Amino acid sequence: MEKPIGVATQENRRAINWNVPNLLSFFRILAIPFVVICLFFPGPLGSFLASLSFSLASLTDLLDGYIARQQKSETAIGKLLDPLADKLLINSAFIMLIPLGRIPAWVVVLIVGREVAVTGLRGIASAEGLVIAASRWGKAKTVFQSISLIGLLLHYEYLGIDFHLLGMMILWVALVITFWSGFDYFNKFYREHQKYSKRSKVKGER
Repeated sequence: MEKPIGVATQENRRAINWNVPNLLSFFRILAIPFVVICLFFPGPLGSFLASLSFSLASLTDLLDGYIARQQKSETAIGKLLDPLADKLLINSAFIMLIPLGRIPAWVVVLIVGREVAVTGLRGIASAEGLVIAASRWGKAKTVFQSISLIGLLLHYEYLGIDFHLLGMMILWVALVITFWSGFDYFNKFYREHQKYSKRSKVKGER
């Protein structure tokens, strides 16, 4: 018996929503509790497992975007899930490092505050129908934050390398890129909003 067209369409839509890139993004979210639990045991083993879990989860960010572009399987849920997974994973790791004394609290406040501000701005842009293209600075921010966290999570010295010091050095670079990317986004929003206002004014005069 043939299935009704509506049922087949719904099944296809579910299959698309749960494609490989979206499953990889979902894996990043599932990795968060494991990273958090490992940091409740901040010795060498717990720190190593936390760093390993975070590293593997971060690698999926590169894979899901590549696979989605190759297979042309980008979906609406994927566009939401991908940046959400990144923010949850990175911000959770940053917050967990504060009570361990591995990172200054004010740095985390600035990073999380920037994310909240840009997310709010995206909501305003979307409500006004403005399309603001993502820049390479946003991706660079994620990459540098992730690399710094790998070092800060690992924390201890291995093979003569002080990973905490290395992580902090990369973190300062990440902090600069974080704020520059935020400024870049706000600047783009301002320019697009100005264009939108001018178009609306011209239409109103007509």
